[in-house]
Amino acid sequence: MKLSNSFSGALRTFAYFMASGTQDTLEGIDYLSLYGEEPSAIEQVFAIYANVIELDDDGNVVNAKYAEKRATDYLRAYCDPSFKVDPEYEEWELVLHGPPPLRDR
Repeated sequence: MKLSNSFSGALRTFAYFMASGTQDTLEGIDYLSLYGEEPSAIEQVFAIYANVIELDDDGNVVNAKYAEKRATDYLRAYCDPSFKVDPEYEEWELVLHGPPPLRDR
């Protein structure tokens, strides 16, 4: 099964705005240097995004903006310790799932 076009578009858009430094939910936060200096922070952002995003029965994304906000709130709190994520993260949102096998099947 392939990922839906809707999910592919949502992920591509999120990745673009994260990589370009123009993610609107991170306005005023200088996070681009984390890509080279602290990649685990960026890894956690994408893990939260992937854990939170939901698709309907047809594969259409139903909560792209919410997934973006949950993901980027992590980075905002990481860069600004005075920022409090609300509501606090649930354990399942923060899980870093295992990597794929080193070789394709």
